[in-house]
Amino acid sequence: MQERIKSHAATDRQGAFAKPSRRSFVAGLGIMLGSAGLAAAEPAPPSTITNPPRDFRPGAAPTTYFTDPDVIAVDPAFEAYIVPNSAIRRLWTGALWAEGPAWNAIGRFLIWSDIPNNRQLRWLEEDGHVSTFRAPSNNSNGNSFDWQGRQLSCEHATRRVVRYELDGSATVLADRFEGKPFNSPNDVVQHPDGSYWFTDPPYGGQLYEGLPDEAGGPSNPKGHLNPRLGQPAGTVTARRALPNAVYRIDPSGRIDRILTDEQVPDPNGLCFSPDHRILYICSTGKGPGDTGPGGKGEIYAFDVAEGGGLSNRRLFADCVIDGIKCGPDGLRADVDGNVWASSNAGRAVGYNGVTVWNPAGKLIGRIRLPEVCGNLTFGGPKRNRLFMAASQSLYAVTVNTQGAGPA
Repeated sequence: MQERIKSHAATDRQGAFAKPSRRSFVAGLGIMLGSAGLAAAEPAPPSTITNPPRDFRPGAAPTTYFTDPDVIAVDPAFEAYIVPNSAIRRLWTGALWAEGPAWNAIGRFLIWSDIPNNRQLRWLEEDGHVSTFRAPSNNSNGNSFDWQGRQLSCEHATRRVVRYELDGSATVLADRFEGKPFNSPNDVVQHPDGSYWFTDPPYGGQLYEGLPDEAGGPSNPKGHLNPRLGQPAGTVTARRALPNAVYRIDPSGRIDRILTDEQVPDPNGLCFSPDHRILYICSTGKGPGDTGPGGKGEIYAFDVAEGGGLSNRRLFADCVIDGIKCGPDGLRADVDGNVWASSNAGRAVGYNGVTVWNPAGKLIGRIRLPEVCGNLTFGGPKRNRLFMAASQSLYAVTVNTQGAGPA
């Protein structure tokens, strides 16, 4: 606390260091306490390596930096995407694990999942109000809006992909393949041909994020866990029966397995290039009960043919930066074809947040956050605001590009 107060007290309005006085000490204390006195009761999150340390809390004083020091141009090409007087803002905190942000362009709001709390949250653009959007959410993870403005959600507890129709009803798009239940659909996007593409890793089989398997299943081998605890009457439990995979839901309703666990181990986030000719997929770490090869925190790219065929598998990025593995999770592309990936670097302070790769797979930029980032999306009226769902919080920063397609 004292170190933070000294940092604020010793910095003048231009950011230059000066000898602290009693008056500046008191002023610094006022900043730390916040206008309503609430910030003092809220524990500060771990800092990034910004010097002086910045306060990301929603009630904290605005940053005085011109060109946010936590938005980093690794390559000069990224400078064109930085808005100099736009700072990273922590919009809200209070989740157990924030995931699946998606922007509704008509309603001008962002929705995202708080998986362990079994709810979806909504942030309103006009006043920053946050409220519960849907609860229970069946431990939903990834969300997106399709070209018709309908919300798509991947549900861990029910092992399915659903679409919320414009009349308020809900449609189950996929819950089984070859008569077997899915593991835990994770992320979903729509192709302009009307098909939906989603990943199906095993992470929802964890007690924390969904429902463990029935006794004897991969995530409950000893049968000590009771998947019905905390669930409503009539909850249908299941046992994992399918390998990890990526699926395509044809406009006719047919479901095809388009990638296997051997091609992309532990598939997670996915997105298309702006022209929809390339599919990018994250290969994340092993989930509960995995017996396959296991992901290594990499991003793969595939060429997309008409009708959904994939070819030319290649490693797009190994996500190793300065020797640190910045494990990817969620992906989004911008209109220039750059890929923006959330970064999970664990305890490697300064490497959690977002990594940005050009279409050739070269790292051009980074955004540092004080929390592990699980997923991200572009939104705002101009679709030029990057929203980042990071562990317990929601962050945003305005950038000088637009997201490709609906989010």
